[in-house]
Amino acid sequence: MYKIINSTKAAQPIGPYSQAVEINNFMYLSGQIPLDENGNLNSTDVEQQTHQVFKNIKNVLDANKLNLNNVFKSLIFLKDMNDFATVNKVYSQYFVENFPARSCVEVSRLPKDVLVEIEVIAYTK
Repeated sequence: MYKIINSTKAAQPIGPYSQAVEINNFMYLSGQIPLDENGNLNSTDVEQQTHQVFKNIKNVLDANKLNLNNVFKSLIFLKDMNDFATVNKVYSQYFVENFPARSCVEVSRLPKDVLVEIEVIAYTK
């Protein structure tokens, strides 16, 4: 059995998927994009978009009583790899030690034409 996790404090799914699913002591978050809880994109700046993505990640984790310390894997999708340094700077403000394993890839397009999307996997015990 698995448990569906959703938070009203994070961007709502824009398709037929859940914000997160918990199974066997792991929580898999769907990729979070920089929409606020009302579905608005409030910035075209990659730094601000990355902060909003982390706000969404934190709120979805919190809905299952977890935090960023539970995250052990992340995957970053960038519209432009030239934004890597900026996104990395913001990322390092949220993960300051015991860094998760991470991948980062450039993609041709992201939902809603945002600049960054991040998904994470967290340990729930």
